[in-house]
Amino acid sequence: MTEKNTAQWDAGRFVKTLAYFGVIPFIGSISWLQQLFGSSNSSKKATPKLVLVAGATGGVGKRVIKRLQQRGYRVRCLVRDAKKAKEMLGKNVELVEGDITLPATLTPLVTNNVAAVICCTGTKVQPVEGDTPTREKYYQGIKFYMPEVVDVPEIVEYQGLNNLVQAVRSQLSQAGKKTIFDFTKPSEDLKETWGALDDIVMGGTSESSIRLADNSGLFAGNVSVANSGGFVSVRTRNFDPPIDLTGFSGIELRVKGDGKRYKFIIRSDAKWDGIGYCYSFDTVYNIWITVRIPFDELIPVFRAKTVKDCPKLDTSSISSLQLMLSKFEYDGALNPKFSPGTFQLQLESISAYGGQVLPKFVMVSSAGVTRPGRPGINLEEEPPAVRMNDMLGGILTWKLKG
Repeated sequence: MTEKNTAQWDAGRFVKTLAYFGVIPFIGSISWLQQLFGSSNSSKKATPKLVLVAGATGGVGKRVIKRLQQRGYRVRCLVRDAKKAKEMLGKNVELVEGDITLPATLTPLVTNNVAAVICCTGTKVQPVEGDTPTREKYYQGIKFYMPEVVDVPEIVEYQGLNNLVQAVRSQLSQAGKKTIFDFTKPSEDLKETWGALDDIVMGGTSESSIRLADNSGLFAGNVSVANSGGFVSVRTRNFDPPIDLTGFSGIELRVKGDGKRYKFIIRSDAKWDGIGYCYSFDTVYNIWITVRIPFDELIPVFRAKTVKDCPKLDTSSISSLQLMLSKFEYDGALNPKFSPGTFQLQLESISAYGGQVLPKFVMVSSAGVTRPGRPGINLEEEPPAVRMNDMLGGILTWKLKG
């Protein structure tokens, strides 16, 4: 049975769509309508990257934390005693208890959402005669006190470091990638960022939605060609501030579809009815696939028509993303895999790929680790840590092995 050419148009859903995005097609912003419906036009502001600092309560660790905060990073501190650490580090850092020498304590609470790790851990060394609770003798740096190790260097410098590397390995494994949306980790922010944008805005009757379920996002609904319609989509509200993807090669989608052809649309213009840069991709029925979309292969489009002599996408200022199922491709051509009716596209993640690979695990250690046992070295001219390496349990040797 063929679908009827006309159907009842839903004015209420039309108004709700406009309210969600705060616009009128072809006109622009209508923020007053959003206020009427208790909605906001902008998505959540970009969250600064989270850096895990191990050894945070030591002298080096505290300096590292200060530098990170000055540069706008969020800091999570791995500490043995949260109460004691709070007194030392204050309230502007996240504290999580754990011990690198005890692998069972390095749980997901330590590693979740971490973008990088800076390890400042070290074997505790103190004067033989003891020290004050705040280690004033150790930190004063003027008078020399005969030192002794309190911990076992092999366990801290080698085994402990290995434990930490293994704990964060999977979290830091995606070198050169930037996760924009992770639908396997549902949140209110994620729900509030994406909204349906269907042909209702043009008089059509198609209807879609996006919801979080089964560790994925589900873009699904019914697409109809009634009333000259024929498209459904989900789009983000404008990012505030825009996302900077400078240096990346393209966008990577992890999806499971229904065999239909979809469009991915990315914009660097905050205008509602501005130019979108499009890429069509086919899905395989009920199979997860990875779709890579090179920025160089995006097609500039305005109202489904390609735009000639258009500048390339400004990857330094990405304002919104959109996924679409449409009857049409570009310039009036039909989508060869389109059929009206129900559809569904599962989303696992949207990421940028091909970026510069920067260190994600930084070990801050002693500059003297290569000196013990070096041929021709004059120990009398070396710092105390090098001269006393054997007496201190081979502390520098184990640092180097770590």
